[in-house]
Amino acid sequence: MPHLPLLLLALASVPASEGAPPPMPPPPPGMRVLATDEKRLLTGEAPATTPAAEATAAEEPSEEEEEATSEEVEAESAELEELRALEGAALDPQARPNAEVMQSLRRLGLANPLRMRMLDALDEPTFREDDSPEAIPLITDLANFDVGQIQDRYDIPVEMQPLVAQYIQFFQGPGRRWFRKWMSRGARYMPVMQPILEQYGLPKDTVYLAMIESGFSANAYSWAHAAGPWQFISSTGKQYGLKQDFWVDERRDPIKATRAAASYLKDLKNELGHWYLAWAGYNTGSGRVKRMMEKHGTSDFWLLSEERGLAKETKHYVPKLIAAALVAKNPAAFGFAEEEIEPEPVLEYDEVELTDAADLDVVARAAGVSVKDIQDLNPELRRWCTPPATGKNPYELRVPRGAGAKFAENYKKMAPAERLAFKIHKVKRGDTLSQIAEKYGTASEAILQMNQLKSARTLKLGAELVIPVPTGKGGSGTTGGALANKVAQARRSGVVVRPEDEVPAGASKGPVAAGPVKTEKVNGKTRVTYGVLSGDSLWVVATKFNVTVEDLKKWNGLTRRNPTLQVGSLLYVWPEGNTATTTAQVQERAGTVVAKTLGSKPAARTHALAEGETLWSVAQRYGVSVEDIMRWNNIKDYRTIPTGKLLNLSAP
Repeated sequence: MPHLPLLLLALASVPASEGAPPPMPPPPPGMRVLATDEKRLLTGEAPATTPAAEATAAEEPSEEEEEATSEEVEAESAELEELRALEGAALDPQARPNAEVMQSLRRLGLANPLRMRMLDALDEPTFREDDSPEAIPLITDLANFDVGQIQDRYDIPVEMQPLVAQYIQFFQGPGRRWFRKWMSRGARYMPVMQPILEQYGLPKDTVYLAMIESGFSANAYSWAHAAGPWQFISSTGKQYGLKQDFWVDERRDPIKATRAAASYLKDLKNELGHWYLAWAGYNTGSGRVKRMMEKHGTSDFWLLSEERGLAKETKHYVPKLIAAALVAKNPAAFGFAEEEIEPEPVLEYDEVELTDAADLDVVARAAGVSVKDIQDLNPELRRWCTPPATGKNPYELRVPRGAGAKFAENYKKMAPAERLAFKIHKVKRGDTLSQIAEKYGTASEAILQMNQLKSARTLKLGAELVIPVPTGKGGSGTTGGALANKVAQARRSGVVVRPEDEVPAGASKGPVAAGPVKTEKVNGKTRVTYGVLSGDSLWVVATKFNVTVEDLKKWNGLTRRNPTLQVGSLLYVWPEGNTATTTAQVQERAGTVVAKTLGSKPAARTHALAEGETLWSVAQRYGVSVEDIMRWNNIKDYRTIPTGKLLNLSAP
């Protein structure tokens, strides 16, 4: 391989001698004459210093001048930028060009002389687009198309079968919009996935299995609870080393999941003997495929697919993969115009090590990028923060290419008040968002956003929440520091905590019935529908209506000896007499059914707030709204009401 300095000398020419240089011929198309300083930089010499430069050597250029100079150089020195990208590969004779290098070469264009010289220097004839097989003309007759003429362009077996042709037609027609998106997204992930497949001894074109599984989507999630670009179910993912816990789901990581998929597919191929059978096994499990092979005495996938025993999805899986590979590698031949496909940029990143859990917003600010940039590069993260880590076991986070050094420099400068610590809270019955926030000295909005919850109503019993906790002095509260930034960010994104959403965890999801809610005549007899209140038992309800517990159990199909009544559940009661309790005036307010009993003792006008109670629970008990209670008691912040406060429960 030609040595890089020789190549650079050839490109940059020789420095001028003492005598007058001979006139230079005009540069070929696509090239320009390099400036003297550029030539000196390429050959490793120190730039020439002019007298004017010497006079101002002690002066530092302003930021504006540096920026303008940088933009000008980048605009006029595209070729040099491409050379910088190729240096690493050219200096190492054993290294093959990586995705970045080959992308740089392609950007130069087929006719660019620099591109041809670099290909010669790299000694990589296999990457010359002009040396690749001739383009396939537009295929208009799939039935008579001989796939054998392009078999050598693939390292997986491909053949034309009726279902293969049908899938090609599907991708050309009804599925065209999705297939275009798959090809666009494939440009981002294929350059990083294919080397991993090769490393594990798999054909590079196996990558098209990820195309038909997920369309190369890291966020794809199926009805079978399979996740990520390779659509691992939980058990298989764990079997092949993909961590799934409260913090991360590595099935969604395109790098880690590709390694796991390569190991799995390699095992399937070794077990079943043919790639078609391995692909079918990936879809349905190797055990089923193996039983089919033993039962029918054949390892021919096409023969097995004609028999009963394989699901339709599995019978279609192999032809779908072949069709996807045929079309994706030769889109023009199958009727896809170049402008239909908008290739996404190749996945490139720097990795940084974190020794503690970090808020993604803080990470993004330190790296000078957006939170979405961080999330796109780290799809395995399930929270708005990274997992706990230590110096001995750091967490490796990806940041956009070129941002790693900036992040490391800025992150270590951040004061403790600018960061957040994180704790885990397991939701218990009766918990509300504001109570949890008060317990940890944080803000409800920050908890919602950190856990990607839509509202305070979505608290589930037993669920675990990440609680962002301020660190350092001045970091608590919402007046300043990282927590204030988190609250502001949550509000900008539409996160709002409303009093009426403060429903205790474990409360009934449906309308809550309170007391007698309906009285009706059934076959000439009076029947009351009663909503169970807090503290009610069968004995209490029976006493209210002057009936027996056994009657209540019989009327409501309660077979257990001592059944537990849930607040808000409905009971049917057939009272013996026409008592005042049987006549009720029923109201409906915001989906909650309440009842005002006529002729009974008036409800208390005040209520002392007990420990664990919320305005919502008090409102449900007395048949009023949270807004009414706040207005009647001049309450501005429902989260700061002390236990024992006497609440007015009617208008003054």
